[in-house]
Amino acid sequence: MHVELSIPVLDLIIIILYMIGILVVGILSTRKLKLTSENYFLAGRGLSWRYVGAALFASNISTIHLVGLAASGYNEGLVWGNFEWMASFTLILLGLVFAPFYFKSKISTLPEFLEKRYSPEARSFLAFMAILGALFIHIGMSLYAGAAVFEQFFGIDVITSILIISIITAIYTVLGGLKAVVVTESIQTVLLLLGAVAITIFAILALPSHGIHSWAELKAAAKPDQLTMLHTHSKVGLNWYAVLLGYPVLGVWYWCSDQTIVQRVLGAKTERDAQLGPLFAGFLKILPVFILVFPGVIGYILFKDIIGTNSNQTLPVLINELIPTGMKGLIAAGLLAALMSTIAAALNSSATLVAVDIVKRLNPRVSDRKQVQIGRVSAVVVMLLAMLWSTQGGKYSSIFEAINAIASDLAPPITAVFLWGVFYKRGTKQAALATLIIGFLLGAVAFFLDLPVIGTEKIITHVWGIPFMMQAWWLFCISSVIFFVVSWLTPKPDPKQIEALTWDNPLAVIKRGKITGLSDPRIVAGILFVTVCVLYYIFR
Repeated sequence: MHVELSIPVLDLIIIILYMIGILVVGILSTRKLKLTSENYFLAGRGLSWRYVGAALFASNISTIHLVGLAASGYNEGLVWGNFEWMASFTLILLGLVFAPFYFKSKISTLPEFLEKRYSPEARSFLAFMAILGALFIHIGMSLYAGAAVFEQFFGIDVITSILIISIITAIYTVLGGLKAVVVTESIQTVLLLLGAVAITIFAILALPSHGIHSWAELKAAAKPDQLTMLHTHSKVGLNWYAVLLGYPVLGVWYWCSDQTIVQRVLGAKTERDAQLGPLFAGFLKILPVFILVFPGVIGYILFKDIIGTNSNQTLPVLINELIPTGMKGLIAAGLLAALMSTIAAALNSSATLVAVDIVKRLNPRVSDRKQVQIGRVSAVVVMLLAMLWSTQGGKYSSIFEAINAIASDLAPPITAVFLWGVFYKRGTKQAALATLIIGFLLGAVAFFLDLPVIGTEKIITHVWGIPFMMQAWWLFCISSVIFFVVSWLTPKPDPKQIEALTWDNPLAVIKRGKITGLSDPRIVAGILFVTVCVLYYIFR
């Protein structure tokens, strides 16, 4: 089928050069690196906190964020920015609570941590859940988001877009491993930020020509509460209490126990790097509210007549109406950067989970070379499955809502097992396995009840009136009850086994050792905490 490209030739050349360039950089970044399993999966454990933080941010920010947050800003406003600022709090938990255990135990995967804390069975089941999360959320929905944008913006059909993006990203990820992913992510973070900042600046500069000269005038032109973070009557279930209760359940899973994200921390050079990296990412997560959500609000004020009810057109309209030729190509490359970062991160983590948590556990004597080969093959298989699932993205009204709704079904039992695992010494291996299995089955039921396979009615959300954030909270409560009850009904774990994997009490996180100066992770975490609280007060 002949496709008419709707993008100027100059912009198209910039995009093609970028895709070739990132492919070459990804492959060359590992040409002098001996390809052992540790180098392939964990970048030789040599990442500084800057690389760790930038890679955490880049692997999180995807085309879903760029398109979805702009669309959400257009529809409801800054309230969707809670997913960004609340992430800073859970990144503090990653840096202070979890990272010390992950680094000291020299684990390669998060399921491996569960084996040390609980049992091999808990490890295997978490690996299975993590691969499903990578396939359904990180890769599948990202592919759909990218394909939808490229169809609207460049005139390329969805299937062709999915194939092109998948092949290029898979090549450098499968060949180069985590080092290639992190190096390319660091480049892409810069490009992504520059593109988003450019859109924001051009959008703000366009306001005076539409009669907007002050914050008060901007607020008057926007929808009610479109410029506030905390809502009490949210139409999409993002009331302040739902965010306060539901987000930490999603956040602890995503930022503290999901292989796709935390793999960067496992590759840190020192414990200090493992702790400061997440905190650096926490500061970076402040930015999306201003450069991704806020432009969507401006898009409503400037172009609501053009965009109408199709909010996913917000970002393409902003780019087409405000950005000059040449820069459009750079911003399109930013869209590619975000998309490829997320897919690459998920592919590499899936390869690691299969090779390390499944194959090596079944055959401990498997060679390094064989592990890498198995990792590469499994990455290709996961990509193919994700490509098939990505075609189902149209069943959801909002792509950004889709990934969080799916996560609200997957996250609760994992969050319960990890959180209580480090703070509750009485937690047993039987409790962990029971919580994961029962919690997963309950989540699967919730997923199918809220997936509009026939018609558009979501049973739990629409019929029962429980939005996805509160679903996450109640599933977490059920998972926690299962964990505590089974723990009390089964024998205590061996104190020696869990001694180096649990905190004596929550205050031990802060009191451990002397403060070493302003760069001490606890001081940096305190500054980040206060900064986000002040921002919440300003935009309440």
